[in-house]
Amino acid sequence: MGSLVVDASVVVKWFLPEEGRQTAMVLHDSFVYGEIDLKAPAILAPEVANVFAKRHRRKELTVEQARKAFLLLERRMPLLAPMDDVLPGAYNLSLLHQLPVYDCLYLALAMQERCDLVTADERLFRATAPAYPFVRLLSSFRKAV
Repeated sequence: MGSLVVDASVVVKWFLPEEGRQTAMVLHDSFVYGEIDLKAPAILAPEVANVFAKRHRRKELTVEQARKAFLLLERRMPLLAPMDDVLPGAYNLSLLHQLPVYDCLYLALAMQERCDLVTADERLFRATAPAYPFVRLLSSFRKAV
């Protein structure tokens, strides 16, 4: 069984109708059926929950839809790594590449775990993929993990 690090831009698509959802669901289903391990830094949970709350504030989700999305998130959470384990590396990556520490937490975890990072964030992909070929854009992901 392989492992992947997924960021919030991928996990949000498991619960909300966004572009790339079908591909994100391939990862989700592979995770649910035990075909792959999905990991993320612990910041994933508040990041994704914040997206749900923001969508509610924008009137894109009802209270019930936002609550349901959060409950599903709690049930389908990737394995969360403590941020203490990756924060020093993420901070150094942030300084080196002029990227937000939040994004670098995912990158640092993928480096630590020696696995690919899957993101739907094209800005993050463009900024990191040349130096880190293990960063994969969700839209290029295929069924074979």
